[in-house]
Amino acid sequence: MRTTEVIQREYYERTAHSYDAAHVRDGDEHYLALRHIAGFFDVLGISSVLDVGCGTGRGVKYFLEKRPAMTVHGVEPVDALIDRAVHANCVPPGSIIKGSGDALPFADRSFDAVFECGILHHVKEPDQVVREMMRVSRKAVFLSDENRFAHGTTFGRWAKLLLCKMRMFRAAYLLKTAGKGYRFSEGDGLAYSYSVFDALEVLSEWSDRVIVIPTDEVKTKSLFHPLLTSFHVLLCAVRDGGN
Repeated sequence: MRTTEVIQREYYERTAHSYDAAHVRDGDEHYLALRHIAGFFDVLGISSVLDVGCGTGRGVKYFLEKRPAMTVHGVEPVDALIDRAVHANCVPPGSIIKGSGDALPFADRSFDAVFECGILHHVKEPDQVVREMMRVSRKAVFLSDENRFAHGTTFGRWAKLLLCKMRMFRAAYLLKTAGKGYRFSEGDGLAYSYSVFDALEVLSEWSDRVIVIPTDEVKTKSLFHPLLTSFHVLLCAVRDGGN
């Protein structure tokens, strides 16, 4: 029986040639997140950064071009995506290291900042990836990802929030997905129900402050914005004493 990790890896190996056309759009939520992340770098004195699950190198290339003096690396588990980054997107060989987000091949506090763009909703245990990101970072961790609580009807959004507060959401989602616990589509591969707000508690313990930035175009006066309104969110965890 194939594991979820194998299913996901096979999907990306099969679709690597069309990855950018399907997942990378100029001006999308992750490009907006990268611009916000860059804004923190001067304030925090960031000189090195790691992109976890870097795919075909969008984030790595962005900072190599915008910050040529900065040390920029990526980690990616799928060979075909690394090849695409190097041969199609002109990412320098060696900038991307093969590895998994749940066991980053770096020592503690190796980088000033660590970020991810849209990978945590593809991971069965995203908390482990976030903890690894915190382990190898000195000053900041940035999560640009989905927010399940802003998807669906108003009733559905509140129901998901209530189930999470009652620690019953995982069981409910297993029931919804007939025991699989994930969804699969040719457009996005294997994915789980995820919210960046799931990482808020652990990031708050690690950092001095967490800043929430909606990265979609929702315009609302709701008191519950962006929790129940923005499907794409950037979570910025910053440490003042990170030197």
